[in-house]
Amino acid sequence: MFDELHEECGVFGCYQCQDAASLTYYGLHSLQHRGQEASGIAVASHGKIQVFKGKGLTVDVFSREDLDQLEGDLSVGHVRYSTAGGQEYENIQPIAAEGYQGDIALVHNGQIVNDRELRKELEAAGAIFQGTSDSEVILHLIEKQTGTLEERVKKAAQRLEGAFSILVMKDDTLIAFRDPHGLRPLSYARNRQGWIISSESCAFEVMGIYRHTDVLPGQMVVFKDGLPRSSFYTPKRDHHLCAMEYIYFARPDSVIEDKNVHALCKETGRLLARQDKDLQADVVIGCPDSSLSAAMGYAEEADLPFQYGLVKNRFVTRTFIQPTQAMRDRGVRMKLSPVREVIDGRRVVLIDDSIVRGTTSRRIVNLLREAGAKEVHVRIASPIITSPCFYGVDTSTKKELIGAQMTLEEMKDYIQADTLYFLSPEDLQNAAEPSALCMACFTGEYCTDLFSHQEQLEN
Repeated sequence: MFDELHEECGVFGCYQCQDAASLTYYGLHSLQHRGQEASGIAVASHGKIQVFKGKGLTVDVFSREDLDQLEGDLSVGHVRYSTAGGQEYENIQPIAAEGYQGDIALVHNGQIVNDRELRKELEAAGAIFQGTSDSEVILHLIEKQTGTLEERVKKAAQRLEGAFSILVMKDDTLIAFRDPHGLRPLSYARNRQGWIISSESCAFEVMGIYRHTDVLPGQMVVFKDGLPRSSFYTPKRDHHLCAMEYIYFARPDSVIEDKNVHALCKETGRLLARQDKDLQADVVIGCPDSSLSAAMGYAEEADLPFQYGLVKNRFVTRTFIQPTQAMRDRGVRMKLSPVREVIDGRRVVLIDDSIVRGTTSRRIVNLLREAGAKEVHVRIASPIITSPCFYGVDTSTKKELIGAQMTLEEMKDYIQADTLYFLSPEDLQNAAEPSALCMACFTGEYCTDLFSHQEQLEN
């Protein structure tokens, strides 16, 4: 599914790693699927922090010369898709500060739901903000505290509500911590003489590292004096990993909380097929790329051939300009091409990961019909999205969500499919066992207070 769901960002860090900037560059490249709007790296050396960041893909932002100038063995990096805060340069991460307690830099994946309340409090106390992101609120909150960096981070973390996996770096220390609900993933691994930290394990595997440790909900891991030391900064912890991490955002080769993403998505496809025992079809195709694993699972369970019926143009990005309605209508054709030899004259099962507004699904169904499909049966490897997300996933308001406005039959007619079915919340949770998932976008049951964002939910 295209131009529907976006995740806010990915974080990566190095502690006591030779040529940390280059290592972070490769880590961010592995996490590029989590954000393509901006990229940045900060490196600590001799008590000072250097920051280099810009708009665009990691490969476009950094040159070899840029990386050579970022000297040091401690670093944090970030790839961004903006939800909380706009696309202004000031909101690009890492965000750094020079204070009387020393220089620090911060990167953040997720979204803080009490950011407006905290910003108002901090501004009343004299804080001056350069941008509009909730990440800058976190930085000011840390700076406001007293004590060692670890003590300040702990006090700040206890004030935050929402989703966050955060790295904070000082001249000799790197701290990684995760929200008490575990909404956003974060893990770390040994790398020769040092340690690396990442939003996803796929960044480790690029470097030949296949064992990692998850940062647990409500846990803080302090990298100092050559070793990681962990503790919990709050006794109030539960487990609500964002379901969309598995369904849509994480790479198939990533392992999140001991669960391989590809394996889990294949299982969602199998579960979909089990409710389709009476469906007569000829071929199963997946919408690239996030739905291919589920399509494979469906095909195996249904004993149907899996084929690449849609080909993705990988050179069309989210920044593709669509200034007219005619170009918008042509947008799906620019991104997807049907393989007529696979589709023509056949009854097609199309597996997709989700439906948000429904316009893209409708265009894809029409593409398949134009390519000669006799029937198009759409199966969605997630439950119906009925509520917006406030934890770092860029979804619409409730009135723009097709699942909140139409019945299943109405949705089927709107996208012009022959049949339409979704995975149930129960089946999704069963596929993710033993992990407990946040499914607020499917059920409307949020694991935190929404504070001022409650108004958006009600409107």
